[in-house]
Amino acid sequence: MLRPALLLVATAALTFLLGLLGERAVRPLTARHPDAPLWPLLRRCRVPFWVTLASLLLLTGLPGARLAPAASGFVRHLLVLVLIAAAAWLLSRLVALLIGSSVNRYAAQRRDPARLRRVRTQTGMLRRVAQAVIAVLALASMLLTFPAVRTVGTSLLASAGLIAAVTGVAAQSTLGNLFAGIQMAFGDMARIGDVVVVNGEWGTVEELTLTYVVIATWDERRIVTPVSKFTSQPFENWSRRTPEMTGAVLFHLDHSVPMDDLRDEFDRVLKESPLWDGRSRSLVVLDTTPSTVVVRAVVTAKNSDDIFGLRCLVRERLIDFLRREHPYALPRVATAPAAGAPPTRVVTDAEAERVSPQIPHPRAGQASHDRVENAAPPEADHGWQHHP
Repeated sequence: MLRPALLLVATAALTFLLGLLGERAVRPLTARHPDAPLWPLLRRCRVPFWVTLASLLLLTGLPGARLAPAASGFVRHLLVLVLIAAAAWLLSRLVALLIGSSVNRYAAQRRDPARLRRVRTQTGMLRRVAQAVIAVLALASMLLTFPAVRTVGTSLLASAGLIAAVTGVAAQSTLGNLFAGIQMAFGDMARIGDVVVVNGEWGTVEELTLTYVVIATWDERRIVTPVSKFTSQPFENWSRRTPEMTGAVLFHLDHSVPMDDLRDEFDRVLKESPLWDGRSRSLVVLDTTPSTVVVRAVVTAKNSDDIFGLRCLVRERLIDFLRREHPYALPRVATAPAAGAPPTRVVTDAEAERVSPQIPHPRAGQASHDRVENAAPPEADHGWQHHP
């Protein structure tokens, strides 16, 4: 028992010493590139590096422990499995390190946010694909260390076509999402940080994987949808090329609205607001109805958040302006005759019966009541003369 204990102690000490030497060698390298924070990424490789190094040293020094043949074979097989798993773990971390350092260096040199989001989305998808391939290869290598699996390997290869067909049918949706995720990332359809509208829901792409997309909505909800939905159905991407947006505000006002005064107030509101980017503005009568006119105000802003706030601000300020300065311009329900309409006339019951004697009056025999007749009676009955 002394030799295995000494082997464990020597392996732990040598692993710790080599780890310290490796960190001292890497620190000057990271100091030369302050724009790329490599040291935080390298620290994530410390544990898998130690495990890989320790398993390799134990596997190398195992013959010196002089274990029993049965125990030696079991320990050797266990160390080989640990070494394969640790090496795959370390390799996946190194892939993430290389991709992350490349993205950070690109971000330090470029100032285009749209291109930066595209690179981050594509590199993130590439990292996930590489890690998935490494995991599959590591699992296959671990299985091949078992003699029973190697014996069955020949028959499995012989029936590979049937297995591939069955697997393709069983995992059709999963494989469809997998290829759709790759198509979405490298086809530049949507990127992390893009503002999209899916099924009437507005939000920001927060996470994009090989199988699903996470959209963060404005009210802090998370919508998880299959990535194949983005490749098979249309969706809106408000920031694919540029985040700048144009918005419109509609007003239903009275026909007497003073458009010149309203335009002056509209210009003043935009010039005082930091949300307006100064690219474009307009205020026009878009349409008319029998009772109102439709006035459209068009504004621009640098992104979707600003355009929403600017539309709300314009709507609030212009309505308040009309309420204070021109209340007659707000829409209303007419309860009095319009200017220039013919005057109303009081018609008695007797006159109504004389005009229509064939229809008995429903209130005959009762006290005479007056009523208001809005429409003028015929000229022949009342002697009215028409003047052109």
